[in-house]
Amino acid sequence: MGHLGVWFLLLVSVRWHHSRGAAGHSLPGCLVQLEFKCSDGSCIPRSTLCDGRADCEDGSDEQRCNHVWCKKDEFTCRSRRCISTRFLCNGVDDCGDGSDEDSCQNCTAGLFSCGPFDVCLARDKLCDGRTDCKDGRDETPELCGSTQPQPQSSYTCAASEFQCGDGQCIRQAWRCDHAPDCSDGSDEDNCDQNECLVNNGGCSHGCEDLKMGFVCYCPENTRLVEDSQCEEVDTCLETDVCDQLCVSVNSSFTCDCHEGYTMDPKTRECKAKGNLAEVVFTSSKGAHRMSVTGTEHVELAPHLSGLGPVAALASNHTLYWARRGRGPIYRVSMDGNQHNATLLLKVKGTVSGLAVDWIHQLLYWTGVESGSINVSLLDGSIQRQLITGLDKPSAVAVDPLRGFLFWAQCGSFPKIESAGLDGRDTVALVTSSIRCPVALSVDMPRQLLYWADQRSISRVNFKGRDRKTVVESNGYLDRPFGLAVFEGFVYWSEEVTRSICRANKHNGSQLQILLTNVASPGGVVVIQPVLQPDGSSVCGRPGTACHHGCVVDLLSESPEFSCVFPDTEQNSHETPSIAVRASRLSDPTFIGVLSLIIFLSLLLVGMAVWWWREEFRPSRPLTVQSFYLKESQDPLIIIQGPRKLHKLDLDAE
Repeated sequence: MGHLGVWFLLLVSVRWHHSRGAAGHSLPGCLVQLEFKCSDGSCIPRSTLCDGRADCEDGSDEQRCNHVWCKKDEFTCRSRRCISTRFLCNGVDDCGDGSDEDSCQNCTAGLFSCGPFDVCLARDKLCDGRTDCKDGRDETPELCGSTQPQPQSSYTCAASEFQCGDGQCIRQAWRCDHAPDCSDGSDEDNCDQNECLVNNGGCSHGCEDLKMGFVCYCPENTRLVEDSQCEEVDTCLETDVCDQLCVSVNSSFTCDCHEGYTMDPKTRECKAKGNLAEVVFTSSKGAHRMSVTGTEHVELAPHLSGLGPVAALASNHTLYWARRGRGPIYRVSMDGNQHNATLLLKVKGTVSGLAVDWIHQLLYWTGVESGSINVSLLDGSIQRQLITGLDKPSAVAVDPLRGFLFWAQCGSFPKIESAGLDGRDTVALVTSSIRCPVALSVDMPRQLLYWADQRSISRVNFKGRDRKTVVESNGYLDRPFGLAVFEGFVYWSEEVTRSICRANKHNGSQLQILLTNVASPGGVVVIQPVLQPDGSSVCGRPGTACHHGCVVDLLSESPEFSCVFPDTEQNSHETPSIAVRASRLSDPTFIGVLSLIIFLSLLLVGMAVWWWREEFRPSRPLTVQSFYLKESQDPLIIIQGPRKLHKLDLDAE
């Protein structure tokens, strides 16, 4: 009877809940992990939440979405991806689902859309030096490029530009293209004339006049850049089939590898010899290390909380790291089990990029608020500003073997530049079609500079040529932070998907998600000795070479790099402590030369003292051996013969 009572009560309870639900006209309870409960009690898949469409009848699934998922200056895509509002209505599917273009004004052909709630502009209003769109998108560098005209300019236009009647300068390629680009329309006047007769149409090489307008063309083995300039084509980089060394003969290519690498006989890829490489990255939960294939992952230093830029000195397994948004730079040893962080430098403002010069033993970093590139000794004893006046510098990289310092900035006019290690001889490498380069990395074997931008990874050679986008948005490149290049791959961290990824450095293929669910991933660096090879110091500038070492003085009016020669070795040791030997003390050739010079110097001093004592002391009936100094490099030769003392002609020597 007791069992029957229990069953009776259970049945009554189930019936009561069922009748209560039926009376309320509600569906069964939503699955918390998979479904979202609308205000009317109905359930929808959680994947449709905040997708830009009302899936709940009352629209509650689209309420309060903007400030939940994206920042104030960002647009929430249907896919929940966040993009900058300045990418709205730019004619490009930045969301990946078209939602950023769905609500735009349908401007007629030839007009430019200022966004979903703004006007349509005539083409002659674009890049005229005046902001007509509310968000200024008609004057952005991405749209106007590096030749954006300035209003009321009185200077002479470049050969590749056309000067409007009001003095403005526009690209020659815009002349006579059936759309006025000058504010006074003068670029569409006299279009029946031969434009190639004036400054060759602004073309660096060939110019062909057309019925309407003209076109520039280039000789064989060159290509047209920015409508008017010809650039020699590097066939090896154009085909991009070799990881490192490449020889092109009659359209066939022979690949080889640099010293320290070996070629895989099957894949023809260059693989580093020696120790296995490691990928080290920072996150909000500390520093981590893993294999380059992602098979092994361990926490390196959990106490180093805070994502930020990171660099490494491979010779002693030392990391240099800075928290995002904070000033101090820390040094961390990866040897042993204890990875204690040491405060290396106190820096004002935000450190956005770090780079180690392993040849000259220097540390470079970018300061956002100060708009500067800074440098210090690796021990942190001396620091100074090297380059100032930058607009939101975001990254820095260095090739000390060739004497190049690279940096990027994300301000009003984003660009990438280079200079010598002493900060002199600045050259602009990338100035157009660039949004905000957040990370730089050098491919040492191929002498290429890679950078991570919004939704892409690109590269260019050290002269700013042979530009190529190697990885485009693939769902894991919306907001990159760190970047590294090793062997045949580029590695990067991605904040939106919270992942560490890699892809082929030539074309973006072989995408691999090495690690997911990383708490706010930050800087990335690959550590392997072959990435920091030994070599002669260029002593600050490309084109020089110091075989006996280099002295760096950071306290002079401007940083000084000076070569050391054997006959000045002693003088270099007498300089103040601000001068630091930049060559490796572990170099056996350097140690041998130094030891020989010190030995000879001490021997000559000893001889001078001995001679002085013998010359001025009273003569005594002592016999000595005869010495003389040969013209050869042998310092002293003992001669057997008459026991007579010859005076050394030290002054002649």
